[in-house]
Amino acid sequence: MREILLFYGIFAMYYVVTINTIYFGIILFSFRRILGIMKETFYSKYEALSGSKHVPPISILVPAFNEELTIKENVRSLLALHYPEFEVIVVNDGSGDKTLDTLIEEFQLKYHPPNMIKDTIATAEIKGVYYNPDYPTLYLVDKENGGKADSLNAGINLSNYSLISSIDADSLLEEDALIRIARKYMENPEENVAIGGNVRIANGCRIQNGMVKQVNLPKKLLPMFQTVEYLKAFLGGRIGWSDVNGLIIVSGAFGVFKKEYVVKVGGYRGGYPGEDMNIIIKLHRYMLDHKLPYKIDFCPDAVCWTQAPDTFKILGSQRKRWGRGNLKNMIEEGRFMFMRPKYKIMGMLTIPYNIIFETLSPYFRITGFLAILGYSFMDMTGWKLMGIFMLINVLYGTLLGLGSLLLEEMAFQRYPRVRDYFKMILYTVLMFFGYRQLGILWRFLGHIDFMRKNNSWGTMVRTSWNEDEDKEKAA
Repeated sequence: MREILLFYGIFAMYYVVTINTIYFGIILFSFRRILGIMKETFYSKYEALSGSKHVPPISILVPAFNEELTIKENVRSLLALHYPEFEVIVVNDGSGDKTLDTLIEEFQLKYHPPNMIKDTIATAEIKGVYYNPDYPTLYLVDKENGGKADSLNAGINLSNYSLISSIDADSLLEEDALIRIARKYMENPEENVAIGGNVRIANGCRIQNGMVKQVNLPKKLLPMFQTVEYLKAFLGGRIGWSDVNGLIIVSGAFGVFKKEYVVKVGGYRGGYPGEDMNIIIKLHRYMLDHKLPYKIDFCPDAVCWTQAPDTFKILGSQRKRWGRGNLKNMIEEGRFMFMRPKYKIMGMLTIPYNIIFETLSPYFRITGFLAILGYSFMDMTGWKLMGIFMLINVLYGTLLGLGSLLLEEMAFQRYPRVRDYFKMILYTVLMFFGYRQLGILWRFLGHIDFMRKNNSWGTMVRTSWNEDEDKEKAA
């Protein structure tokens, strides 16, 4: 037993060193690319593009399930986008609340039979399409419940343009977000098959008429943790991964895709969460199988603001769902690309990294905790050495988090107050003392749900974008 524990300790040391080295390499790629992004942001004439006839039209797909509290602001923000030609297709996925009635009343939409919808991709039954000529770019599809992926597929069937954009119903786009991501697409329209936008936490921000009017940090604990977590994932991670064409996910909250290739890979996969990761893996695999030049990119200055869970119950439900989706995707798609040179960066780096350091991470972390108990029980613990090792791990992780904050300050500066950065630095450190451990536990419980074939979406409760203002008025 002592030999097993000793071997495990050596393995754990190499595991931690390897994952931190990969993190460090990815963030270096992010820093290398950020200089170009800063030049693009400074010199690009987005205002000129917003009136150009050469900008490709886009169909914006908004799957909606029980979104009555946020759906009006979401649709308003989309209709106000600075973009030459687009359409907004909201898909009501059998909501049990007043999502459908809210939109019909707000925009005076009229019922039309569903015969205008093509059957390119099979979906749940379509009940009807609602439309008002006074809002010529807005369509509302009403369908039986089939899940988010099914709603996106229904939106694809109705869409009229060759580019589609998926937007979550609890998210708000900045008014120039779509034109920024379109500029990225227009740099290489032949090869760009998908481009992800940057997702930021809107909790605490002042929202008016579907727009973020004032950026503030969240007041509550969990959304604050998620703010620094998202900064690290999107700025410190996805910029770097996209630089080597190894991006494994375009967030379901905001992304743009070539519809042609989404249809060719069979559309979005239903039945399980993780459809945003699944579609990207399938696109990588299809393009590489057919030896087609392609790029899956990330546009960090195209910003989408989303509501973050603010209770342990809702956040845990979300993270368990993500854990199920990740495991399902690695079993369904990732294993066929794992360590196969044919799939280049995806096969030799991205998929192995995801399997070893994301999917299997809960098992290494939990067994690591059990190993510490074993060391203590068998009097093998060098507490000073172990403490130094843990401290170095925390400091290294904090350094990577600070790197993401530096990227934010260098290129985007969305948070105008100096005290905001001190607060984010504090939470970057505090993440290592409970929050990250909870994330590991939730991911493990998500795997258990997967083995129990629990396909439910889980608990998600929306709050009004104007909740704070409503409270002030009530007072």
